[in-house]
Amino acid sequence: MNEKYTFTENKNCEVTVELNENVFKPTGTSEELVKAVSEQIEKPGKLLDLGCGSGVVGIALYKSGKVLSKLYASDVSNEAIVLLKNNARENNVKCDIRVGNIYDPWDGEKFDYIIDDISGISEEIAKVSPWFKKISCNSGADGTSLVIKAITDAPLYLVEGGKFFFPVLSLSNVKKIISHAHTVFQNVIRISHRTWHLPEDIKKHKYLLEELKKEGYIDYEEKFGLILWYTCVYVAYDPIRNYT
Repeated sequence: MNEKYTFTENKNCEVTVELNENVFKPTGTSEELVKAVSEQIEKPGKLLDLGCGSGVVGIALYKSGKVLSKLYASDVSNEAIVLLKNNARENNVKCDIRVGNIYDPWDGEKFDYIIDDISGISEEIAKVSPWFKKISCNSGADGTSLVIKAITDAPLYLVEGGKFFFPVLSLSNVKKIISHAHTVFQNVIRISHRTWHLPEDIKKHKYLLEELKKEGYIDYEEKFGLILWYTCVYVAYDPIRNYT
């Protein structure tokens, strides 16, 4: 029997999804993303869950009343798409689900909200982490390549006044990601910050951590024998350039 994951956003929104060892499992960052985005969306709209995995983020937002009509979701993994279809059905969520890399499946579509749920940690960290045991993570040594691509092309897929939400993890080059976001959008605002303890699977690779930090690829803090890292969630809107 496959593992299941339950997330409660509020008393009216409890989501249970089936997991698959070949599909990225939800983490604390997934939950933080749902909470932060829910607080920012006042009016339901056309919403895209980009890099949906098992679908917990999009399904939770749908069940919280943040999605108009149906959920749009995509992932580069065929297994993720099959899993999401099953999870959407079990949670009574109407979906348009497509497979493909970043925005490739969405030519001609525009959204009120895009939720970037794509992997954004150092590829070197991913190799030794408990999160990517059977899953590829092609994000580059500093963890920025996929996130930056999603940010760069987001205006092409947003309606006027649309918003792009994205998490940034300190296990990537945060300054590089945020600096780039400011070249694409007039407004880039942090809406959430959460600190975590680094898992033992990663903590034991102290030499790797020190080298990546020295290069500026990641950041962390050592305190009372713990290694602390963080997740921030940002909202970006009002593109600087005219993409029409």
